[in-house]
Amino acid sequence: KTHLLQAIGHVALASSLQVLYVSAEQFTNEFVTALQERKTEEFNHRYRSVDMLLIDDIYFITGKKQTQEVFFHTFNELHNGNHQIVFTSNRSPKSMPQLEDRLRSRFEWGLIVDIQPPAFETRLAILQAKAEQGGVRVSSDVLEFIAHQIRQNMRELEGSLNRIIALAKLTGALLTPKFAAQALKDIASKQPTGSSITPDLVIDTVANSFQLAPVDLKSRKRDQETALARQVAIYLIRQETDCSLARIGQELGGRNHSTIIHAYHKIEAVIHNG
Repeated sequence: KTHLLQAIGHVALASSLQVLYVSAEQFTNEFVTALQERKTEEFNHRYRSVDMLLIDDIYFITGKKQTQEVFFHTFNELHNGNHQIVFTSNRSPKSMPQLEDRLRSRFEWGLIVDIQPPAFETRLAILQAKAEQGGVRVSSDVLEFIAHQIRQNMRELEGSLNRIIALAKLTGALLTPKFAAQALKDIASKQPTGSSITPDLVIDTVANSFQLAPVDLKSRKRDQETALARQVAIYLIRQETDCSLARIGQELGGRNHSTIIHAYHKIEAVIHNG
């Protein structure tokens, strides 16, 4: 759904429309900051002067009274001005018990589209395109294995490919279906429930791949192997989840922002430059 929302934004930008794309969490955080700094007028102008407003995971605002209040008025102003508003959510408006009725009714004014998981052929095509974009050669049997294992979430699909490529490069292993199965075993085993990738899941998988304990990655150990495994975990958590840099630092022993950024860019460079 996130990819589709971004695609809508790109098409609108190509038509010279003024587009604003944010997550509902970012909308909420900016609103709180505007209240604290007494800059609500600037906040309202930012969100109400666009041709198209795209908000990802709108479910995040449920239960937040003041955020729903300001969003209600933002919605009305954009709608009355014949501007476009597009949301994504993992629940329908009727399935959001803490959403105010007046917002629920407005959400139901528009077209509601249920997005189903893509078929195997589509998942395989996405993986092939991502591998080509990254300039990485991945055999068809490895891509087919990933496409069979990851069925529910496109972020997890792309993240799984990134994970396998990163671990293969950093451990010097051959990129085979057997290696892919080992790298993805924790994720694949949870796929029938449609569960999401979590920081702990990434940390556990990376630690296992490096034959370390998860606690090692969260510790202050600085030996080369532990440091590399920790950097890989940071990169993959950033790639595969919505965690902020601060949250990633907390998950890995309370490391600071600059440490997380440095580790992420270091592994990113290794992957892209070989």
